[in-house]
Amino acid sequence: METLMQDVRYGLRMLRKSPGFTAAAVVTLALGIGVNAVIFSAVYSVLLKPLPFDHPDRVLLASETWQGNRGRVSVGNLLDWQQQTTVFEQLAAAQTSSFNLAASESPERIAGERVTHNFFAAFGAQPLLGRTFTAEEDQPGRDRVLLIGERLWRRRFQSDASILGRTVRMDSNAYTVVGVMPAAFDPIQNGEELWVPIAFTPERRAQHDEHYLLAFGRLKPGVSVPQAQAEMDSIARVEAQRYPQQDGDRGAQVTLLEETLLGPFRPALYMLLGAVGFVLLIACANIGNLQLARSRGRSNEVAMRTALGASPGRIVRQLVVESMVLALAGGCAGLALAHAGLALLLRIAPSDVPRLAEATLDWRAVAFIFALTLFSGLLFGLWAALRVAFSRQPLEFNTGRGSAPAVRDRLRSALVVSEVALSLMLLAGAGLLIRSAWQVSKVTLGVDSSHLLIGRISLPEPQYADPERVKASFRRIVENVKQLPGLESVALVSNAPLSGANTNGLVPEGRPRNSASAINSRFDLISPGYFHAVRLSLKQGRVFTEVDRAGSPKVMVINETLARIAFPGQNPIGKRIACCELDANGQPGFIEVVGVVGDVHAWGLDQNVQPEFYLPMEQAPAAAWDWIQRSMDLVARGFGDPNQLTNALRASVSKVDPGVPLYHVETLDQRIASSLQQSRFNTFLMSIFAVAALLLAAIGLYGVLSYLVAQRTHEIGIRMAVGAQTSDVLKLVIFHGLRLVAMGVFIGLVGTLLTSHVLSSLLFGIRATDSLTMFSVASLLIGISLLASYIPARRAAKIDPMVALRYE
Repeated sequence: METLMQDVRYGLRMLRKSPGFTAAAVVTLALGIGVNAVIFSAVYSVLLKPLPFDHPDRVLLASETWQGNRGRVSVGNLLDWQQQTTVFEQLAAAQTSSFNLAASESPERIAGERVTHNFFAAFGAQPLLGRTFTAEEDQPGRDRVLLIGERLWRRRFQSDASILGRTVRMDSNAYTVVGVMPAAFDPIQNGEELWVPIAFTPERRAQHDEHYLLAFGRLKPGVSVPQAQAEMDSIARVEAQRYPQQDGDRGAQVTLLEETLLGPFRPALYMLLGAVGFVLLIACANIGNLQLARSRGRSNEVAMRTALGASPGRIVRQLVVESMVLALAGGCAGLALAHAGLALLLRIAPSDVPRLAEATLDWRAVAFIFALTLFSGLLFGLWAALRVAFSRQPLEFNTGRGSAPAVRDRLRSALVVSEVALSLMLLAGAGLLIRSAWQVSKVTLGVDSSHLLIGRISLPEPQYADPERVKASFRRIVENVKQLPGLESVALVSNAPLSGANTNGLVPEGRPRNSASAINSRFDLISPGYFHAVRLSLKQGRVFTEVDRAGSPKVMVINETLARIAFPGQNPIGKRIACCELDANGQPGFIEVVGVVGDVHAWGLDQNVQPEFYLPMEQAPAAAWDWIQRSMDLVARGFGDPNQLTNALRASVSKVDPGVPLYHVETLDQRIASSLQQSRFNTFLMSIFAVAALLLAAIGLYGVLSYLVAQRTHEIGIRMAVGAQTSDVLKLVIFHGLRLVAMGVFIGLVGTLLTSHVLSSLLFGIRATDSLTMFSVASLLIGISLLASYIPARRAAKIDPMVALRYE
């Protein structure tokens, strides 16, 4: 320990003697360690931290499968699963919803869920106060009980412990609060703050063809996911035989809930973690190069120690301790940088990444920084220490360059090659993401987003159980809004573009009317004038008019994609499609196609267009209001101030029903920007890391060539004395740099091709092996490298031969 402390003190003195080297190394290390700590904190919070409920490794999401896609579950199928399963302790379900909570000023729309009574038991969750629902409360007529979330309890009820048993007005009905759930309970990461019993009616319990439930199962101890899947496959086959019309081609699939929630974010976050890992490796290689250059000046010191009896191991330990002192200084600076960097990351990060807002620099992040510090200190310190300790250079007391001839330092060159290779891989990743973003920017949504304001309206079920009252209320809302000045057009749609969707299976006339023949399509219920309001182009036929009302022939408008799939090579106008409700024979009824409109990227600009169809609101099937939970998007095109227009729209809606709020109000342009936030965030961070890597690689190349020029000053003087021209010296240095860069570019391209699959899921419109991107980033890297090589080459070309020959 005494010797170790001597090495530490000596290391500190040596670092103080070289303030330029110390400052450069600490800053470089701080950047590498700091950004790694920031991304690690994000990755841990989102992906590695266990979900906040009991035994998350036993909680599964159970889904129906149809045409290769996973979907939600019908009530009838859920109840049959519950009766037949033997692998689950609990099999529960929830329907995502929202509720109008009464307030003194105006009603507040609260996100929540309608759940089966065993929903909380499926997650092993216990309330903070009170209790959860009983089986008796999960029955029609007995379901006026309510669980609230801790955040809502603190925000709206001031953490009142006497909340239990209190009556709360919600959707114009009285509910009794029976419990408060802790803030951490958010199983599907959707911000729910209210739970009420779902209370299936007898009609719902018999329904096998309306799929809107999320089903969650808790495995019994010792049961594996493959065992559960095998049983669900068996149950699905039984269901297909019992209900061939509804379940004939449907299956069942179970997956860990954790994988379902967090899996989509894994590629991007692990990509960013790998990128910052590359930045740290490049930083360590740079410091290793600095250490190797510095070790040349310490050759006499090491030779003296060796002559006085120091063993190579003792010298290695002293130099490694010195490197560790330097690394610890960089780690401390990196910790401070990580604190500021994480705050910045949380400000610019997309809001839909689950649990990212919970990221902190806790003990895990500090331990990660400490591990990185040890790793980096050993990585760059050991190279130089071994190089110096085991060299056989004789002791020399002059201050010249030594008797050994100037030779190329292969280790330093190898470090530069590795820096260039890693930089190219980062540049290629950033380039692919930038090109993907460019491809997305060229995609048109399909509607005109300018000056289009969108807000959501949800009518509470108890007062609006009658479909006619629902339609009448929505009509009055549109009429009221149309009276506002400054509006060009107003309409309603069940789901505006980029705001979720309902889907339905369509069967073109001439095919068997069963689920196997159905085309899964996005369903939109609209009011007259919607196509005009969003400026969606009509391609064939006509749009809806006032004559398309209840009692008149049923009609639909489809998009071009659905027209191509349902009626390939045919004119779809006048054709019929079965969907949505049953006819007198118990078969899906036919609806006539009267128009074809343009395609809309309703699921996202970076998603392919899907089949889509529109029905007039006045002809909506009664069940459709349950599908969309009596909720519609109000779209209004106006040219005034959006904030003033929002207030006017809310006032118009409240005239129809003061208990119904207009919520989630935003422009369509804002919605588009939100939908692209994740890809832009990934691209921005990857570009930052790639630029940092490029600069570090250029600095490393510059350092190697500068050192080369210093070591070969005498040789260059001789060359110039015997007739070498300035251009010859320039070529000598630049070509040496280009050889290193060329090797690095080749290795980097190979590495990029081998790891291209990592980025594939994040790209749109291009391949991960795009040749134009590879050529562009390689050219950029070579160009920057040429600049880094030119500066020391120019310095070498200006060497005075007489001065160089006196260099000894």
